[in-house]
Amino acid sequence: MKNPCPCGRGASFDACCGRYLGIAVPVPDAESLMRSRYTAFVRGDVAHLLATWHASTRPTSLELDADVKWLGLDVKRHTPIDASHAEVEFVARSRVRGRGQRLHERSRFVREDGQWFYVDGEQMT
Repeated sequence: MKNPCPCGRGASFDACCGRYLGIAVPVPDAESLMRSRYTAFVRGDVAHLLATWHASTRPTSLELDADVKWLGLDVKRHTPIDASHAEVEFVARSRVRGRGQRLHERSRFVREDGQWFYVDGEQMT
């Protein structure tokens, strides 16, 4: 496949997360937002990360570590809680200065005015 999406869903970037980054197309669910945010980390898209971060927990600025190379995303579970709240458990693999890293997190999402936002996450062991 030409230009596969980094999120691992098996589609091209344009047909997958590309339609949500930099374009005002709302994601349909929390899992799709999680995948688009992972893709934004891979591509260094700070604007998308900040725009999809809930105002109650959003930092005023965000600086990404240029030494991080993202290697893959595995969504373990997408749990809708109600129409406006959901959790997504995932594992994101990366390499930092040649050393492998693994981020296992349960993230919380909220939907407001038809748009999903990342609220916060709890790291799993």
